Amino acid sequence: MGNKEAHVGKMEAQFKHWGAKLDGLVAKADEASDEMRDEYRKRIEDLKTKHMAAQAKLDELKATSGDSWETLRAGVDGAWKELEATFRKLSKQLRTDDH
Repeated sequence: MGNKEAHVGKMEAQFKHWGAKLDGLVAKADEASDEMRDEYRKRIEDLKTKHMAAQAKLDELKATSGDSWETLRAGVDGAWKELEATFRKLSKQLRTDDH
C-alpha cells in the first residue's frame, strides 16, 4: 500500500505545481499581443479542461483500494502524461512568442 501513497503523493505535488504554472500561463497570455491572445486563451481553456480531468482521475485513484489501484493507475498515468505534454507545449510556445 505504501507504493500507492507514494505515487499519489508525487502526483499531488506535481498537480499543485501545474496549478501554479497554469496561473502563470494565464498571466503571460494576457500580456500577449491582441492577435495571439485569443489563440492562447483557447489553448489555456483546453489545458484547464485536461487539468480538471486529471484531478478527477487522481481523486478516483485515491479512492481505490487494494490491487484495483494498479489497474486504474495506468489510465491515470496516461492522462498525466498528456497533461504534462500540453503544459510543456504551451509554455514553450509562450516563451518563443515572447522574444
